[in-house]
Parts: sequence; structure tokens; C-alpha cells
Amino acid sequence: MVKVKEVARRFLEYLRGLFSNDIGIDLGTASTLVYVKGEGIVICEPSVVAVERGTSHVLAVGSEAKRMLGRTPGNIIAVRPMKDGVITDFEITEAMLRFFIEKVRKRRFQVRPRIVIAIPSGITEVERRAVKESAERAGGREVFLIEEPIAAAIGVGLPIQEPIGNMIIDIGGGTTEIAVISLAGVVFSKSIRIGGDEMDEAIIEYLKKTYNLMVGERTAEELKIKIGSAYPLEEEMSVEVKGRDLISGLPKAVTITSEEVRDSLQEPLRAILEITKMSLERTPPELAADLIGHGIMMAGGGSLLRGLDKLISEETGLPVHIADDPLTAVANGTGKVLNEIHYLKKVTVPIKSEIRA
Repeated sequence: MVKVKEVARRFLEYLRGLFSNDIGIDLGTASTLVYVKGEGIVICEPSVVAVERGTSHVLAVGSEAKRMLGRTPGNIIAVRPMKDGVITDFEITEAMLRFFIEKVRKRRFQVRPRIVIAIPSGITEVERRAVKESAERAGGREVFLIEEPIAAAIGVGLPIQEPIGNMIIDIGGGTTEIAVISLAGVVFSKSIRIGGDEMDEAIIEYLKKTYNLMVGERTAEELKIKIGSAYPLEEEMSVEVKGRDLISGLPKAVTITSEEVRDSLQEPLRAILEITKMSLERTPPELAADLIGHGIMMAGGGSLLRGLDKLISEETGLPVHIADDPLTAVANGTGKVLNEIHYLKKVTVPIKSEIRA
């Protein structure tokens, strides 16, 4: 009788799979990527939502909403519902998830999808439950959570199931995740709430203090991408930056160099270097020995900062490699987990049952 029930359950799950688009989501502070089973990554949009002020009525999501940041009239606000890798506005995050899920569900009669969501390894049990419940309310039939460094390691193709040490550094918009992985498990991990956003804020503060110039998040991010670096460049660059003069209140333009941007980034970069060294110190000797041969893998948008791999290699004495496509590593990892179901129970994060009085 038990065998019959198990066969029936598996057959029902098979039928559901035929009529649903199971999806993997990299729910990032800066961007959200959606992987659809059998299709690959179909959505890569900024994690920004535009709503009517004082209501939860969503006007725009993603790229369209990001264009509104800092440019909206009084009755519209463009917000980022994720901060430092966790949800700060549950209602708006749910609306954003629903928008992306509905966008990939091609047929109205489809069964609700099974969803794998990547989360920072350092978030609390309450935050994990909040992510899971938001995804369920947004349309997920069954929701699994996977830690971002595990997803990134799977996405870039590290042999995490082998009995050897694999180290990955995933620098996202709101967090930096470092993990040492062996036999499909995390041996040691560390998460700090410092990433691309903190780098942008450091640039904003530098321009305020040095030039009395106020710029927005978008301008700081563009400056970081254009001339930002973590290590001296062979040929230094400069660019004109436009903003508002804090003294006169009038528009103002200044020229800033790549050396200045590099100086402004010292504090967040120092924090990333410190946790990298600490992670290596906490790594068991046998696994640390493995890292001498194949080094450290870097993923996430922050790893694209010029010279960051060179800086980490110089500080640790280990070879450092950047993933072929660091921006999609986590999303691709969720997709591989969806495609290989036996991975799910091995690498996903269990949510403890809520304790009731």
C-alpha cells in the first residue's frame, strides 16, 4: 500500500512538471534574475518597484522602475524592497515576485511553479521564512531556499560534490558571501552586508567631502563601472561627474580620476579582504591545501570591479579566478538544482517549523 501511494505521488508530481514552468530566482539587492527550467535565464531586471505614494499600487517593476529612481513626481516613489540581501518591504517584494512569476508563466492553465530561491547565508530564520512565504503568496506551489554561495558554486561548475576544498566569493549588491565547500556541504561560510551598494555609497560620501558635490545612486554606480578599480591601473582614467553643489544648491560638474575612486573604495574593499583572510584561517588544513592548487573562484557583479581579483590574490597568495559570467552564476546554480532534483534535499536550506505557544 505504501509503495502504491509513493508511485501515485511521483506520477502526480510528474504530471505537475509537464504543466508548470519550474523556476529558479536569484533575488538580489540590485538585480533579480529568473531561470526557467528548459529555457535558461529569461529575466534579468533591477530589483526596483515604482508605487503610488501612500499605497501598495504597483506602477512599474524592474528596468522601467529603475529609470524612475530620483526622478519621480511627488505622487510616485521608486523603491528597492531588498536591502543588504534581505527583504525590507514584504508587500512590495511580494508584488515584485508576482510580477516576475506571472511574466514567465506562458499559459494560464499551467500549474503553479516550483521555485528555488537563492538567499544570503547570513540571514536569520525569520528572514528565511519571510522570503519563503512571500514566494508562496506570489504564486509558488513549492518553495525551496538555497544559500547563495552554494548556488554560485554550482552555477560556475565547481566540483562541490567531490571530497576537495572549493572556495567561492560571491560579491552582490548588498552582501558578500564567502564559503568553503566540500562534499556538497558548507564547511565554513561568512556573510557580511557589504557589496556593490556600499561601494556606491562610499563614492557618494567621497564626492560630498571632497567636492561638496551631491550625486545619486545611479551616478555613483556608473562612475564605479566606468573608472572604478581595486588595484592600480596600467593607464589611469578620468571622467566628468555632474551633480548638485551642496553649498550653492546649483548644478555643478567636476572631473574625478580613477585614483580618487579607488581611494574612496578602500573601506568596503578592506572589509572584503578581512573576511576572506578570516575564512582561510578557519578552513581545515586538508581543504586549505587543496586551494593552493585551484585557488579561489569569484562570482557576483562586484567581482567585475577592475583589479579586485589581483588584489585578493596578492593579499592571500592564492590564485584567484573570475567566473566566465559572474552576474548569472547564482541564477544558473538555481537552474541546475531544478534540473537535477536529487540536488534539492542535499543543498537547500530547511525552514524550522514555527514554534507555537
